Amino acid sequence: MNPVAVTALLVAAMRAEESKRSDRLFNDPFAHALAGDAGYAALRTYRDAVGPSLPIIEVRTRWFDEALARAASAGIAQVVLLAAGMDARAYRLAWPAGTRVFEVDQPEVIAYKAGVLGARAPASERVAIAADLAADWPAALRAARFDPAARTVWLVEGLLQFLDARSVETLMARIDRLSAPRSTLLYDVVGRSLLESPALAPALRMMTELGAPWVYGTDDPAGLVAAHGWEAAVVDPGEVGRRWDRWPIPPAPAGAPRGHLVEATKR
Repeated sequence: MNPVAVTALLVAAMRAEESKRSDRLFNDPFAHALAGDAGYAALRTYRDAVGPSLPIIEVRTRWFDEALARAASAGIAQVVLLAAGMDARAYRLAWPAGTRVFEVDQPEVIAYKAGVLGARAPASERVAIAADLAADWPAALRAARFDPAARTVWLVEGLLQFLDARSVETLMARIDRLSAPRSTLLYDVVGRSLLESPALAPALRMMTELGAPWVYGTDDPAGLVAAHGWEAAVVDPGEVGRRWDRWPIPPAPAGAPRGHLVEATKR
């Protein structure tokens, strides 16, 4: 499995550990199996390199869970998880009847996931699509009966930092072309100032050594979709984490380096 895909196993290990906590932000009963030995090994390497870290993955997971639930309750029945990795939301969230969840990722990731989850029944109609995001994944999505005329909720989680700026622009343009009015786009992005901050240097070195360097960040997260006619609400993970009593430090002051969680709506 390539290095970026290995990071999905690492995230699954984090989700598995979170699910064991008495004060857990979410429960992912599939994460332990999906992480496997490789995921826990990557997590040990990460912690050896970085030390104690903020619970960004845990907060991010819960925040996206809630945003997806809002979209579903608003009547959006078409969900696309881009670079789905070890995301088990098609299995663990309470989807309304008739919801279709498309998972798009590289063939080896889709195959690994199928091998781990086996015959477990998803909580929605799950459609797995083996496609590289650098290739013509929109065509593969359409071929799988994705309906661009229907409202969609898109999730792009933990991906943008691995792409260059041109690839990010292409990804957002493709999503826009496939989105009906009043569709929702959820994504997270690292602030450029955070990417260049000494505080993040140990994590960046570790990711580079893993073979999955972080190369993209922006301090204008709403700007990624504004030009395409989307209205974006940007959230500081620290503020959300403090609200849930899980962020150990005060949220970053205005203008300070940070990451961003974004929920955008197409006009």
